[in-house]
Amino acid sequence: MQKISMLGNANFTVNEMFEIYIKKCIIKNLSDQTIKGYKVNYNVFERFIGDTTLINTINSNTIDNFILYLRENNKCNNITINSYLRSIRAFLYFCMEGGYLDRFTIHIPKVDKKIKPTYTDTELRLLLKKPDLKNCDFKEYQMWVFSNYLLATGNRISSVLNIKIKDLDFNNCLIHVNKMKNRRSQIIPMSRTLSNILQEYLIIRKGKPDDYVFCTVTGEKASIRSYQDALAYYNHSRGVVKTSAHLYRHTFAKNWILNGGDIFRLQKMLGHSDLTVVKEYVNMFSNELSIDFDKFNPLDNLGINQQKKHIKIRGGQV
Repeated sequence: MQKISMLGNANFTVNEMFEIYIKKCIIKNLSDQTIKGYKVNYNVFERFIGDTTLINTINSNTIDNFILYLRENNKCNNITINSYLRSIRAFLYFCMEGGYLDRFTIHIPKVDKKIKPTYTDTELRLLLKKPDLKNCDFKEYQMWVFSNYLLATGNRISSVLNIKIKDLDFNNCLIHVNKMKNRRSQIIPMSRTLSNILQEYLIIRKGKPDDYVFCTVTGEKASIRSYQDALAYYNHSRGVVKTSAHLYRHTFAKNWILNGGDIFRLQKMLGHSDLTVVKEYVNMFSNELSIDFDKFNPLDNLGINQQKKHIKIRGGQV
């Protein structure tokens, strides 16, 4: 295996190797959010092994002990542990590819997937009831529009806050989403209801094509935290305890599946590169697929073999 030329044959500490790894991540143009996550997870790993540990001393036993450390000292659940392991595995595999660490496999333990929380129909009716424009303030109206947008598209909040007015194509009912988690842009359909809501909003909001659709009070790009806080205040004012913007994404996926939408289009709408996560949604909400099953099942719809209370056959009655 060819070594990283800039390192030569020196023996580096884990800390030094991680700094080089982060530089490589920046060169590969990984998102700031991804790099920040790597750093946060590495800090926990560093506290466990110490900042002077040599990279070539790390082995599978180190990882096993790290898992125990997370579980016993940090009281982490299995999902959180897996999140740490994925970050550390990416870093250590980078070191292995450079020849500075003996190869070994880092397994990510399987965990039971919990059903993702969603907004109920009752909560959605409370959140999506249009405010009285004559009496409400602009922030309440804006968060109402924001909530409608999240439910209608399933976009992540980071994607929504990057959408500009020029990205809304009302003539063709399309939205150009240029900021995705996977760094890819995509074009998604805009529902007729959302189109009407956004057009009214832009008449009130005004703005130029290069302005952000959802922005700060001064018209600048808004932070995720500010809109999460605003959404929390809005939801509480409507009597809804749940406050996460990401719950709209889960709710979108759930209702898409329950309404009979195909998983391939759902994958494209959610911006996933494959069907893995979409299949998780299907498995999570499989129990609710049985609701009104007879109503949609073709055998029951045809009504050909509907059984009566008693069936007469030769030799008696069943």
